[in-house]
Amino acid sequence: MNAARQPRQRRPRPKRSLTAQLASVVLGFEAIIVFLGGLVIFGLKVLPAGIPDWFGIVAGAAVAVVMIATTGFVDKPAGIATGWVLQVIVALSAFLVPAMLLIALIFGGMWAYATIQGPRIEARTRAAAPEGETQ
Repeated sequence: MNAARQPRQRRPRPKRSLTAQLASVVLGFEAIIVFLGGLVIFGLKVLPAGIPDWFGIVAGAAVAVVMIATTGFVDKPAGIATGWVLQVIVALSAFLVPAMLLIALIFGGMWAYATIQGPRIEARTRAAAPEGETQ
């Protein structure tokens, strides 16, 4: 009969860098806040005349989805650049809802820390590791 099937061995995922881990966390949490910001734009009806109010929800959801998608490739230079563009978009939303400036400052600061200090921390960790040991 059929011998017990052995489970397929999966290749282990390559370990993500500290920068990629930090940047993913920042974008993931920011995506939630940005979606909620879209709801605020809809609820306050602050869009210019001629733009339907529901566009606030759509724009907030679209930016949030792009943020979540960006978490998948933040370990590449294009991912970091996309993240910076998203930070600018969040900052520009402060023209509609001034409270979004606070969100842009908080998350923009965390993004800057993750993308600027992350590689420095990794380099220091590699330099301090004993010979032949990889992290």
